[in-house]
Amino acid sequence: MSAEFKFQNLQERNLTFEQVFDRILLFMRRNPDGNFRLMIGTDSQVHCNRTVFITGIVIQNERKGAWACIRKTVIPRKMVHLHERISFETSLTEEVVSLFTEECKDKMFDIVLPFLYKGGSFSMEGHMDIGSGKRNKTREFVSEMVSRIESIGLEPKIKPEAFVASSYANRYTK
Repeated sequence: MSAEFKFQNLQERNLTFEQVFDRILLFMRRNPDGNFRLMIGTDSQVHCNRTVFITGIVIQNERKGAWACIRKTVIPRKMVHLHERISFETSLTEEVVSLFTEECKDKMFDIVLPFLYKGGSFSMEGHMDIGSGKRNKTREFVSEMVSRIESIGLEPKIKPEAFVASSYANRYTK
């Protein structure tokens, strides 16, 4: 199923999900007693004749670095309606999260498991480029998108905590 998914970062291009997952496991095994956060989020940018969506995957070992990659999706039209775009961003995040099967999650958790009592941890977060501030145009969609991310078992993060969507993915939408 994931054969159609291609990921990249500054070092590598055309990575399959299986290769991405191998890189994540390798990163975690280097310091298995770490505090790991697997964060997935999508941002978009409307251009003249297309809308570019970037989904970021970041595995972070708090205060000890991170490994990251992106998946680019281009829709050949301007998506001018904010709700449609935010909803599609969330769908792309959900699609990438679905690649992390229970078997994948078990493999990641098994790396950290022997170190739980020594402070090791693992969590999964869904980052959304939306905010609840009074002046934020996306605030009316926060509860809907947060519910969708919670329903797939991720801890939802919105601005300003949603840096995978609002900073990392955003950088590649231009």
